[in-house]
Amino acid sequence: MSQISSTPSKKSPSPRAAVAVLAFVGIVASLMQTIVVPLIPQLPALLHTSATNTSWIITATLLAGAIVTPIAGRLGDIFGKRRVLVISLVLLVAGSIICALTSSLGMMLAGRILQGLAMGVIPLGISILRDELPREKVGSAVATISATMGVGGAIGLPISALIAQNADWHVLFWAAAGLAVLALLLVLVVLPESALRTPARFDGVGAAGLAAGLVALLLPITKGADWGWGSPLTLGLFAAAVVILVLWGIFELRVSAPLVDLRVSARPQVLFTNFASIAVGFAMYAMSLAFPQLLMAPTATGYGLGLSMVQAGLAMAPGGLVMMALSPVSARLSARRGPKVTLIAGAVVIGTGYVLAFFLTDAVWQVIAAGMIIGAGIGLAYAAMPALIMGAVPLKETGAANGLNSLMRAVGTSTSAAVMGVVLANMTMSIGPATVPTLAGFHTTFLIAILAAVVAVVLAALIPRKKNATEEAPSAPQVLVDAHH
Repeated sequence: MSQISSTPSKKSPSPRAAVAVLAFVGIVASLMQTIVVPLIPQLPALLHTSATNTSWIITATLLAGAIVTPIAGRLGDIFGKRRVLVISLVLLVAGSIICALTSSLGMMLAGRILQGLAMGVIPLGISILRDELPREKVGSAVATISATMGVGGAIGLPISALIAQNADWHVLFWAAAGLAVLALLLVLVVLPESALRTPARFDGVGAAGLAAGLVALLLPITKGADWGWGSPLTLGLFAAAVVILVLWGIFELRVSAPLVDLRVSARPQVLFTNFASIAVGFAMYAMSLAFPQLLMAPTATGYGLGLSMVQAGLAMAPGGLVMMALSPVSARLSARRGPKVTLIAGAVVIGTGYVLAFFLTDAVWQVIAAGMIIGAGIGLAYAAMPALIMGAVPLKETGAANGLNSLMRAVGTSTSAAVMGVVLANMTMSIGPATVPTLAGFHTTFLIAILAAVVAVVLAALIPRKKNATEEAPSAPQVLVDAHH
């Protein structure tokens, strides 16, 4: 059994400074999920390839993020969270520079994968705050960092659109590199190395098995429409995913220091929270992918609003701002009514936003309103998840459990990108030389997102309430702070 060691921290940052730096880091990393969304219509021409191939520019980043989150969390527990955070940001800088220097699909994919590998910074940031902050500040701080996964994507759209519309598209990635360098410097200057460590051997076999299983699962989801859903390749990869993930699970149950402790993950409160996280992540990403394309579609389609990239990005920004604004509200609601209630409320609000989007897309303000409602739901739901996880597991297992929860959210967004991309790419119409999704295509994505939100409500309702939780044991944030002090 791994033991937790504590080494003295060189300095304690002010809670406000630590939260500000880690929130900025989280926003910069999550920007990478949507930074190329304004470029989607032009990517085939810019990279001299097909629209199907350019869909990888988004999916590769999300897939890399899905794979890296539990691995980065575990590496942080073993070798130091700040150290792994710094390495993640270095990879982000490198990936951004590669993208800025190339116009070929292969090199662009390599750069985008490196950018995706930085997504581990968000669970690492949550862990650092849990280690470093006074207990009374942990709840709202974790809620803020957790919300950055959605906030960065939303506010990044107008910024990336402004750059892409008024400058060479490579400038977009130079700007990303600059932000990543700034984030790296802030981490080095402001944050100490976390005092809590879990000395253990890193589970390299488990990491490789998880990566292989996720690739085998998400690859056919992404390419199934091109290959044929009944083709031997698609079915073979799905079968391989099942075999690999089952074998991985058996291995993880037998190894002494697993990458993911599946026994902890099987506890009902953790299990149903993780399942709900997949559904919420799935529903969230539909907005990021569909709304900008709807806003930018030509008016000649009969439904399009004809906005420029910048205008579409600005229309998306209020949703991100609402998401961040509701994070502290979520923390207070969780403290008063419990994080389960907050998660259910968030999923209901997300579903309501997509219902509005289904019926009202005739004017820009209607799309903005739908985006703000969805953003409010995401702000509530994303902030509730770490509280549910940390309240359900003991101190020595919080890192692994939180990393797995981040993975579940990332799997949700990755799957959503693949599914929504397939829907919008296959339900199209021609306007002159351009091919754009039909209104029925957008309505289909909204219906799928509504269904995902309903599934999230059902799964969250199944999360058991802990009996006398406060009497049984202090919550994870309190335990961690007590151990630290």
